[in-house]
Amino acid sequence: MTVAIGLPVPDFTATATGDTTVTLSALQGKQVVIYFYPKASTPGCTTEGGDFRDRKPDFDAANTVILGVSRDGLRAQENFKAKQGFNFELITDKDETLCRLFDVIKLKKLYGKEHLGIERSTFLIDAEGRLAREWRGVKVKGHAQEVLEAAQELHVGS
Repeated sequence: MTVAIGLPVPDFTATATGDTTVTLSALQGKQVVIYFYPKASTPGCTTEGGDFRDRKPDFDAANTVILGVSRDGLRAQENFKAKQGFNFELITDKDETLCRLFDVIKLKKLYGKEHLGIERSTFLIDAEGRLAREWRGVKVKGHAQEVLEAAQELHVGS
C-alpha cells in the first residue's frame, strides 16, 4: 500500500533523532512535511535540510511539523542534525518501511551503475492526516520555499 492524494496516510511509528519516536497519529491537528533524502551529510541533502531549517519559524507559524527521512542509521542522522544545526527531527528508515509506504525507492544510475536508492521526494499531510500534496524527483533549489507556500495555503484554508 502506498499513499495517494486526498486519502488518509496510514499511521506509522518511526525512530528519530533526539531520542524520540515519531507516530503520525500523535501529530493529528498539525500539518506534517515529510521529506525523503538520499544520504545524510551529502551536499544536496545538506542544502535541502538547511533550507527547511532556515524556514522552520514560518513552518511553525503555519502549524506544520518538518520531518526528514533517509535510510541512514540513527548515529549518522544524529551527527548530520547536530553538525547542520537542524531544528527538526530526522527519521532513520533502515528497513525502508516509510520509503515503501511513500514509494520513494527507485532505480537510479550513478557512474553507469544501477542501484536502488531514495528519489528525493516531499509530502505534505494535512491536519486530519490526509495527503494534501506530493513532490517527486525534487530539485533542491527553491524547493523548501515551494513546500512552505503550500503549507501556508493549506493552513489558511483549514
